[in-house]
Amino acid sequence: MALEVWRARRGLARSPFAAIEREMDEWFDRFFRGWTWPRWTGQARGWTPPVDMVERTDEILVRADLPGLEQKDIEVTAEEGVLTIRGERKEEKEAKEAKDEDYYCCERWSGSFSRSLVLPMGIDAEKIKATFRNGVLEVHLPKTKEAKGKKIDVKVE
Repeated sequence: MALEVWRARRGLARSPFAAIEREMDEWFDRFFRGWTWPRWTGQARGWTPPVDMVERTDEILVRADLPGLEQKDIEVTAEEGVLTIRGERKEEKEAKEAKDEDYYCCERWSGSFSRSLVLPMGIDAEKIKATFRNGVLEVHLPKTKEAKGKKIDVKVE
């Protein structure tokens, strides 16, 4: 069974050049495999840390993985409903024995980053706390009393 490409205006269409198109696509895929395209992969924008947001009964917890950083390299701010995490990772100095070597592949990042998250309504900005341990930043965003909600009992009549 052969799969056909769906063309929105023409339905299933079999191009007379389909075989050539397929071969050219495969050729380009093989040729460009392994190349990095910063504009398409997002690398041109710089690195941003992965973040988890966990909602608990009385707070929202934000966790960010920041490997290789220390507490002094990180800045956390909360202004006008936006939580911003900034930091910088300095480039490591090369060892004497590695100075004459060329890199085959270098994927580790260095430089500054910034990650901003819009905070939900009902966060008490005055009580925000942040901790950093083992490369993981945790920001505790306590909810206001109104945001915690209220359980309403349902009565049967």
